[in-house]
Amino acid sequence: MTVVHWRCEALPSMSAVALYRVLKLRSEVFVVEQQCIYLDPDGRDEDAWHLQALDSDGAVLAYARLLPPQSAQDAARIGRVITAPSARGTGLGRALMQEALVACARLWPDAPLELGAQAHLRDFYGSFGFAAISDVYDEDGIPHIDMRRDRAGG
Repeated sequence: MTVVHWRCEALPSMSAVALYRVLKLRSEVFVVEQQCIYLDPDGRDEDAWHLQALDSDGAVLAYARLLPPQSAQDAARIGRVITAPSARGTGLGRALMQEALVACARLWPDAPLELGAQAHLRDFYGSFGFAAISDVYDEDGIPHIDMRRDRAGG
């Protein structure tokens, strides 16, 4: 499996096909595989940047949603971090997070970053400079923890 390229774009510039592929992968993993019954299109996608790793056929192999800070005091957020089942174990998840940090540093260089991580991935996100800022809590039947990094840009 080879990633042909990374794409980071705002919703207005995404094609209907690209958006469909992202929403399909998110539903396959978050709703079906993880059995979390929730409305994935939550109204935040319209304000987000969508980071995708695409194969040569345009299939989405990995994805993250990057949300801007709501105010000068708020953090930007990385969410909906996902690797397609066919691409797991290849290092693509680590490459996705590296690309997400680069994109956030470009978009919001002085903003802190936050994410809600599945608790078993605490060390993974910790390796990118994120530290826990909450106790473990239940989200849709899966233990999660909120994490923060002081600045997107380093």
